[in-house]
Amino acid sequence: MASKRDYYEVLGLSKGASADEIKSAYRKAALKWHPDRWVDGSAEEKKTAEERFKEASEAYSILSDPDKKARYDQFGFSGVEGAGSQDWSQGFGNLEDLLNNLFGGAFGGAFGGFSGFGGFGGGSRTTQRVYRGQDIRTRVKLTLEEIANGCEKEISIERKRPCPECGGRGSKNASDIKTCPTCKGSGQVQHTTNTLFGRAMSYSTCPQCQGEGKIVSNPCRNCGGTGLVRQRETVKVKIPAGVEAGMILTMRGEGHAAQHNGTNGDLQVVIEEIASDELKRDGNNLFYTKVIPVTDAMLGCEITVPGISGSERVRLDAGTQSGTVVKLRGKGLPSVNSYGRGDLYVKILVWIPRKLDRSEKAAIESMRGSRSFTPDLNRDDKALFEKEKTIF
Repeated sequence: MASKRDYYEVLGLSKGASADEIKSAYRKAALKWHPDRWVDGSAEEKKTAEERFKEASEAYSILSDPDKKARYDQFGFSGVEGAGSQDWSQGFGNLEDLLNNLFGGAFGGAFGGFSGFGGFGGGSRTTQRVYRGQDIRTRVKLTLEEIANGCEKEISIERKRPCPECGGRGSKNASDIKTCPTCKGSGQVQHTTNTLFGRAMSYSTCPQCQGEGKIVSNPCRNCGGTGLVRQRETVKVKIPAGVEAGMILTMRGEGHAAQHNGTNGDLQVVIEEIASDELKRDGNNLFYTKVIPVTDAMLGCEITVPGISGSERVRLDAGTQSGTVVKLRGKGLPSVNSYGRGDLYVKILVWIPRKLDRSEKAAIESMRGSRSFTPDLNRDDKALFEKEKTIF
């Protein structure tokens, strides 16, 4: 060709095309110009297809590489000189293999389930089926104390395990397991359809072996030929400190076993929290409400409040107001993903008696006019409850 065309022009794109757009454009160009498509064409058609395919492949090799693409966008051909000079006219390879290697096997699905074209060099295809066991999901209930310190729980689950009678094969005798005569062990059967592009091949699951590739003539009586039996087993689960309700702990390989010695599924443990009668939780922080007599509030006192690691003592100053919140730093729950702990917040409510006997009422009456019992509207704690109640 006389001169190089712009790489974006070659693939029918505009500058700034995304990686997906570049990949899609090259897929179409490769499908159209691959030399395998032109084996029955004239010499001139073959030569044109070869040049177009080489041109598209070179464009893709530059534009699919972020670094090369950036240099090309800024400096043009001089920025990628030599980077796309591979001899694409040799060793084109099979068209199906080329597209499947480039696009992760998406080629077949993109063109209606076709995975090979007659005359393109494609042959029969055999896939190795990968088996994976199902996951199991169960729940475990934890107290706040268990959450705070972490613990180990024993969970009883029922799961599939390899049959002990046949060793997971599905038959006691290995000679009773034969290769499926219909699919020759591939687990798939091929269908050929004539299209505008020639013969197209599609695949479906083998109806005789259901995709297994094997036929068991004498199934194991214990497992019915599946190679798996259900067993109730106990699994020990280590619960880290600080977990929250709804979290899921995944234990790899502790789920159901898979057929034919495949990969086990996972065990997913969902955390449930048993609500405490005294402490309330919000994230890693704990909250507790303590009611004290009005006399203790006036004179000051020492109170005891429940905590995660046992009772906590709190000293209240004389004149403590109802609604006061005391923070015990670091007395909350640990964080499951990082260092540090939450706090314990204690809210103080002052209990005022509704009925007084004669002597108590007389004592209070004598203090009614005292300066100490006259509200001071200029005090800083007048709106204490309003300021702190949002914490709860």
